[in-house]
Amino acid sequence: MDRQTSALLKECNAGCKMAINSMDRLKDFLMNADLDQTVTTYREQHKKLEEESRELLKKMGEEEQQPDRIASAFSWITTEMKMLIKDDSTQAAKILMNGCNMGIQSISECMNKCPEASHDSISVAKKLVKCEEKFMEDLKKYL
Repeated sequence: MDRQTSALLKECNAGCKMAINSMDRLKDFLMNADLDQTVTTYREQHKKLEEESRELLKKMGEEEQQPDRIASAFSWITTEMKMLIKDDSTQAAKILMNGCNMGIQSISECMNKCPEASHDSISVAKKLVKCEEKFMEDLKKYL
């Protein structure tokens, strides 16, 4: 149980950090005030979930997990290239939606692989998936 709990919390923690980094990178490109506010709102939600997962890991005596360096570098390059080609709200929404989709897949896969994880860790994972799904839904109006 502890191993699965730790794995799930670390996946949530790293996923939140990756999402926050992506939103921060796109912030300078967001010219639409409504989209900017939407991103700010979801950044705050991801920050709360990142903190919640960090605290649960800390209680277990575990360290936070940093996002995979290769995935982070690829994300940065992809975002920069796409925004250089077309830096509008539609492009930003597409990039964010793709990130949400990857997050949903990653967390859902980890939940399925960790059925014995603690109730608290599963709760964090479910909140993160729900947050990503809602974020995707809210981004659709910018396409």
